[in-house]
Amino acid sequence: MYQALYRKWRPKSFSDVYGQPHVTRTLQSQLESGRISHAYLFTGSRGTGKTTCAKILSKAVNCLNPVDGNPCNECEICKGIENGSILDVIEIDAASNNGVDNIRDLREEANFTPVNAKYRVYIIDEVHMLSIGAFNALLKTLEEPPSHVIFILATTEIHKLPATILSRCQRFDFKRISPEDITARLVYVAEKENVTLTENAAALIARIADGGMRDALSLLDRCFAMGNNIDEDSVSAAAGIAGTIHLFSFSEYVAKGDFTSALKLVSKLHNESCDIDSLCTELTLHFRNLMVAKTVKECDGLIVCSKDELEKTKARAAELKLSKILSSIEILEKAAANIKNAVNKKIQLEAAIIKMCSPVSSGSISEEIEERIASLEEKINALSSGKVFDAPKNNNSVNVQEQKPAEPVKAEPVQNEKPEEKIAEQPEEAPAETASPVDDGPFYNWSDVLEALKKYDIPLFGIMAGSTAVIKNGRVIINSENPTLFDFICTDTHSRELARAIYDVLGQKMKIAVSNKEKAKASSNPLEDLKNKINSFNNN
Repeated sequence: MYQALYRKWRPKSFSDVYGQPHVTRTLQSQLESGRISHAYLFTGSRGTGKTTCAKILSKAVNCLNPVDGNPCNECEICKGIENGSILDVIEIDAASNNGVDNIRDLREEANFTPVNAKYRVYIIDEVHMLSIGAFNALLKTLEEPPSHVIFILATTEIHKLPATILSRCQRFDFKRISPEDITARLVYVAEKENVTLTENAAALIARIADGGMRDALSLLDRCFAMGNNIDEDSVSAAAGIAGTIHLFSFSEYVAKGDFTSALKLVSKLHNESCDIDSLCTELTLHFRNLMVAKTVKECDGLIVCSKDELEKTKARAAELKLSKILSSIEILEKAAANIKNAVNKKIQLEAAIIKMCSPVSSGSISEEIEERIASLEEKINALSSGKVFDAPKNNNSVNVQEQKPAEPVKAEPVQNEKPEEKIAEQPEEAPAETASPVDDGPFYNWSDVLEALKKYDIPLFGIMAGSTAVIKNGRVIINSENPTLFDFICTDTHSRELARAIYDVLGQKMKIAVSNKEKAKASSNPLEDLKNKINSFNNN
């Protein structure tokens, strides 16, 4: 009778266990020194070797000829435990034997000495499924079992176990097996089974298995049914996933915003019986790889794939903005949650694909507007270097022209101050005013003033962070959301340093005022705000 690969190739000694050296070495050391505990607790995700190590441990403690803490697998005890003829090793499924009566029977049975072996070993799998009453019935026996009894508890949900159980066991945490270890094991098994398995195909299986060796071997078993030469296409077909070619096609359509091609590809894969849940998971992992390639320089150890696929991933990541990648991952995560309870899973994935291809990101501002804002901000910053914008009335394009030197205009003295402005008195030590006043308009070099102020007055620089300024009638009027700014500037020391910073930038003394207007409500469209700033400058 054919035996499944995960059963046929289950490790028979600690040396054969992949990916759990911290567990196997400790158990071997205990066995060699004879310090065997009465109760063990193995915890970890599915397929990481908990039950396998429990069976190896049950053989090792009873083996007649142990070798370096490993069972010999040759003596009659090892062979009897392996084929099930020795009944001193009992494996219990707590999912179906979770009542108080089951534990009471176990306690009574534990009092009998072993028939053939040295220890009577109880392996209780999925122990978190026991009822509260069953846990309470097990407590005393688990704490002080007979000298010939060893308990090995295994669970995937450690948080469901009472603290009283945890404190009575030696706990071993089984980690997810690394893709490299799974790949190596799959190649070894395929070689022994006389089947050709490419490295890329083994890596794909390892990626799908998500740290579980049993899942990886089960998928390899399905691939064996398709032939003796297994490549990535064979794995994709057996697992019902899209495959790397289709994944890169999806990311290309997202980069281009090609709704039509993306939806056609979803329909094509769905008609070919591609599992929608698996496709969504694969897409999420693909965009995760793009995120890593986009943000990490040396990402070889963080992305499990071939060298060619890694280069393709880096190239595709360069085509996409990080914000688009992150928003796509968020969209796919929400879609995965919706797909589980959806009547039509395909519709949920299609909706997610449309969101990903759309220029509108997960926030309230589209990427197109963000790009235009960035472009306009760059052009506005160019004004500080002596350039202005000529924005045609019926055209969104902006031309940059060199600014002609403005003729000096003598500023008329201001008789009455506007109620919305507070004037800060200048100290006598302020630099002398020059004869040429500065033209009215936005103070485009205000960032330079703040940089200069950073050298002279750190506290005031912190208060004025985020402020703007305009020049009007020979005065610098500061706009800031900080209500304490006026009090700071009215202090002689701070006022002197601010005047000094302004003098460094403009080359002349200026009066200083603080605007007291309530901040206008922000425009719902930041692009319009920037256009208004440009138009205001051109009108002036």
